[in-house]
Amino acid sequence: MMSKHKSCWLWIILFFSLIFLPFPSHPDSRMEIHNLRYHTHPSYTRIVVDIGKLREYVFSELLSPDRVYVDIYQAKLNPILHSKIFLVENDYLKQIRIAQKTPSTVRVVADLDFKKAYYRVWHLPDPFRIIIDIFPSKRPRLPQPAQPAKSGSSIIRQLGLGIQRVVIDPGHGGKDPGCVGKSGLKEKKIVLDVATRLKKILESKENLEVIMTRESDIYLDPESRTVIANQKQADLFISIHANANRSRKLSGIESFYLNFSQDPSIIETAARENATSTKNISAMKDIIEKIAQNSKIVESKELAESIQNSLVKSLSQKYSNVRSLGVKGGPFWVLIGGEMPSVLVEISHLSNPTEEKRLKSPQYRQRVAQGIYEGIKEYVNSLGKGK
Repeated sequence: MMSKHKSCWLWIILFFSLIFLPFPSHPDSRMEIHNLRYHTHPSYTRIVVDIGKLREYVFSELLSPDRVYVDIYQAKLNPILHSKIFLVENDYLKQIRIAQKTPSTVRVVADLDFKKAYYRVWHLPDPFRIIIDIFPSKRPRLPQPAQPAKSGSSIIRQLGLGIQRVVIDPGHGGKDPGCVGKSGLKEKKIVLDVATRLKKILESKENLEVIMTRESDIYLDPESRTVIANQKQADLFISIHANANRSRKLSGIESFYLNFSQDPSIIETAARENATSTKNISAMKDIIEKIAQNSKIVESKELAESIQNSLVKSLSQKYSNVRSLGVKGGPFWVLIGGEMPSVLVEISHLSNPTEEKRLKSPQYRQRVAQGIYEGIKEYVNSLGKGK
């Protein structure tokens, strides 16, 4: 039998052992921020904070000195970004700072001059990232016509402005294959081929500079594509895609410009091209509508109509049962931020057996490129002629 003295000592040892045992650790719910990037070009500066998963955030501005800040909750900085400063030193934006404001809040600050700049803060999902666009207040603007046309004709058309530079965007690429046909044919491969053919046609037949967002199988974020177009000061932006639908019977060609839509079929198409969910797109309604108000909607719609009509006509001359699904406004990330007429063209349905077979054919893809070219040509030639 154990003596009372030994038993007492055992209880004391056990007591202190329990005191010094580590408490069970709770999982860290903070999302690590590992990247901040920015692009600066003549028309604006874009700051992108890569977060990965949805996080609540607020933004506001402070004076003396002027600055815009974004506070991101339930977030922590990767050590490589601790108290990082990015010197920009342009006329309206001095620097960008990022720091751990509190243990669970990361603050991003843009030091700017409110007399020379204004800003817009928004976000994109999948992966979640916060975007800060900063514009010079005195950026060049198109002169307003004396009497705005009530018919809806565009400013570019009324002023007869010419087109000199076109950016062609082959959708998807790299780790993002886009939609995949039953035979394994990938959207990213088809659209790159069509875009390359279109570039050759434009360069050989028109006095236009043509720039492609990608010329190989690489991945680009959706928001990077219009950044390229803005940096190059493009006059037109054309994003080329192939469509898909749950019904393999559905076929046809359709063209889009940026706008919000309640149409379930448009939201489903946009969700697929944006690599996100229909729920996320619905949540973006207010942001998309506000951005679309400042976009060249009339010009983009006119360009989409020219391309849609010419593409359907070009294919119908050689192939039977070519169906036009029309021109529509849609919430496509890739069209957000473009400072020029911007459209997305769905050249055919990879999910449809007949159109998948056609998309495998170089002759069909050449016809597609020719049709898009004819649409661009029609749009360019119509500028200044009224409508």
